[in-house]
Amino acid sequence: MQSTIVPGLVGTAETIVTLSQTAQALGSGLLPVYGTPSLVALLEQAAVNALVPHLATGMTSVGLRVHVQHMAPTPVGMAVRATATLVAVDGRRLSFHVSAYDDVEQVADGSHERVVVDEARFVARAAAKGNPGGVG
Repeated sequence: MQSTIVPGLVGTAETIVTLSQTAQALGSGLLPVYGTPSLVALLEQAAVNALVPHLATGMTSVGLRVHVQHMAPTPVGMAVRATATLVAVDGRRLSFHVSAYDDVEQVADGSHERVVVDEARFVARAAAKGNPGGVG
């Protein structure tokens, strides 16, 4: 693993809430406000953005665990900015503190874990599930 992946790395990601990102559109609720699945994706993107410049060619990271409190609603048309700060490195396992704010207040707080993997091996492993026994 890259020696530049150390606690303190920070990544951000931002979006303007659209109708397709609402709980109503995603089936995670009935209201036309920023949906938790979209929020989680934004928090993960912030963590990915923290790591991308530090990963060797052929390596990537994949999400392992997310624990998030979605604390306040955000309406369509408002910006949401997520931040992920790397707080611990344990071999290939990386732990982040994540948070998000809209234009008015903090809307999320939590933790996220990712693991560094070899891209080709990971994709091959997933593809093998679609071809049990190697027949085909």
